[in-house]
Amino acid sequence: MQKHYLGLFISIVAVSFASIFILSCTAPPLSIAFYRILFTTLLLAPLVLLRKPIRNELRALPRLTVGIMILIGVILAAHFALWITSLTLTSVASSVVLVTAHPVLVAPVSFYFFKEKLSWVNVFGITISLVGIAVLVIGNYGFSAFGFNTIEGNILAMLGGAAAGLYILGGRKLRRTVSTVSYAFVVYSVSTITLLFICLLLGEPVHIVSSNDSILIFFMALISGIFGHTLYNWSLGHINASVMSVALLGEPIGSSLLAFLIPQFIAVSWAAQVPSAYTVIGGGIILIGIVLTARTTRSPEVLETV
Repeated sequence: MQKHYLGLFISIVAVSFASIFILSCTAPPLSIAFYRILFTTLLLAPLVLLRKPIRNELRALPRLTVGIMILIGVILAAHFALWITSLTLTSVASSVVLVTAHPVLVAPVSFYFFKEKLSWVNVFGITISLVGIAVLVIGNYGFSAFGFNTIEGNILAMLGGAAAGLYILGGRKLRRTVSTVSYAFVVYSVSTITLLFICLLLGEPVHIVSSNDSILIFFMALISGIFGHTLYNWSLGHINASVMSVALLGEPIGSSLLAFLIPQFIAVSWAAQVPSAYTVIGGGIILIGIVLTARTTRSPEVLETV
């Protein structure tokens, strides 16, 4: 199990770089989301084309499994679209709290449907992780971020968080029988097509992206997509969904540290963001919760292929 937790750690670090790439881009958010998943899919394509076992597996997938993966791909696209849109309608504080609240959904649902046992230590770890998020966000921004004037953005962020929880639960179910590359290729492809339609429907540009943005998004796809989401999907087949969901709470910590450190050494288009005491304290509480949740959880036997 150690290699699976190592993979999970690497994936969270890699995903944390996404916000850095996004801050450095000038393209609209939905366009960034579309090209990120498109480039990630294209990076996976050679593995599918060159490895016959993967092609055979894709051809042999049951229709029900393919249907579920298509649904998961749509859900992943919805998560990005809803969450990014919410950032334009409500405060970052409100959006982060609501979109990262999916452990509240994942833990009981995974317990009920997947029969994944949760000890009192697991529940305590999840609880204090959420407390840490509250300390980090409310301490920095106060309760004014949750006013009625931002209700539309709050609803979108909450729906984005629900989509993230469903994405994790669906992946947890299918990764027991489908290899990582096959699963990721289908899900990412569907998500790419879905985001393309979303961009066209909302009038977001999908053909006018600067060369600088293209380079940044490519590295976002490579680092945050392949080493982030794809490695996360690999770990998802071996670690309980509740643990995986809580581990994602480490992303805001990593992103905050990177947003502070990178401008100190590299010239970027945005200023360094100095973490406050509430960020440090809340982040520490979140890390403790992740450790408590992961230490005491065992996962069932699953598919060992990649």
